[in-house]
Amino acid sequence: MKKFLALALVVAMALSCVSAVAEGNALVSWYTFGDVYLSSVREALDAAFAAKGIAVTDKDSNGVQQTQTDDVNTAVTTGTNALVINLVDSNATQTAANLLQVGIDNDLPVVFFNRAVGDQDAAGALLTTYDKTVFVGTNFDEAGKMQGTMVGQYVIDHYDEIDLNGDGVITYVMFKGDMANQEAIYRTMYGVQYANIELEKAGKPALQYYDASAPTNGEEGPYLCDMNGTWSQTASNEYMTTILAQYNESNGNMVELVIANNDDMAIGAIRALEVAGYNVEGAHTIPVFGVDATDAAKAEIAAGKMTGSIKQDAVGMADAVATITANLMEGKDKFDGMNEAYSVTDGWFVAIPYSVYTGE
Repeated sequence: MKKFLALALVVAMALSCVSAVAEGNALVSWYTFGDVYLSSVREALDAAFAAKGIAVTDKDSNGVQQTQTDDVNTAVTTGTNALVINLVDSNATQTAANLLQVGIDNDLPVVFFNRAVGDQDAAGALLTTYDKTVFVGTNFDEAGKMQGTMVGQYVIDHYDEIDLNGDGVITYVMFKGDMANQEAIYRTMYGVQYANIELEKAGKPALQYYDASAPTNGEEGPYLCDMNGTWSQTASNEYMTTILAQYNESNGNMVELVIANNDDMAIGAIRALEVAGYNVEGAHTIPVFGVDATDAAKAEIAAGKMTGSIKQDAVGMADAVATITANLMEGKDKFDGMNEAYSVTDGWFVAIPYSVYTGE
């Protein structure tokens, strides 16, 4: 009998520990399943939620905001314990406010992640109105600054081999992923500005955009944008193929450097360069830089086709989103047990740090 009671006590204690794991289900609404980086976040997030005992319903908005809005409303009607949203209309504060209101009306946690709900002031004003919401992302300017510094240092170290026409100036093309996205804006602006800071310190001329007639676009500088806002390999490949027909070594005006807002666009440019005879074994390699350090980009870097990337931590983002969501579902402090490497600003913004990746 005593042995039975002891065993029962052990089982009860084990069950009490299990009950500390969050229970219930969460809707995770994605702006698209087609984004390479977000695919890695989705895999990590599904695993992180499963480890916390939370069932997940992943929904693909396929780049359509109305689809996302409908999915959120349907989830509330059919029953969900949390709304986890990767906003389709990035930087659309009113859209985010409408989705947040659904959570408020139903007393549900609302965790936005990756795609900004507005600029820093607008997002803060919105998300501080409800104690069960947070945004998990990155500091908008960090990736661009890190990428620019990496580009500048690489150019300085390899100046003569990059300068194909020997004119003493390095010409570049910039591929922007989305017109309105805050990260795209800052990556486009700082990816060149911070490269030029390094070049100036080394006594080298600033980078020069390959097309002197291109619009300057204010502080962002000239760029070519994926007008569908999907940061796609297809867009950059088509742009680069067109560019190489006119700007090439034969004409003495070859694009000597490629900077892209993300790895997929960087890889699209590489595929076009390969067709033109570059970035293949035994041929000259045009330096190409991206952001995300996806597995595909790491393979390109290992093969010598791509120069470097800025790692956006998919596992870290998933960990923070799952931890915060579980805490809110359990009624805990939203940041309880969260990795101390993730910085928190004003109680609503969690930033996952970036790092440089060159394969070394």
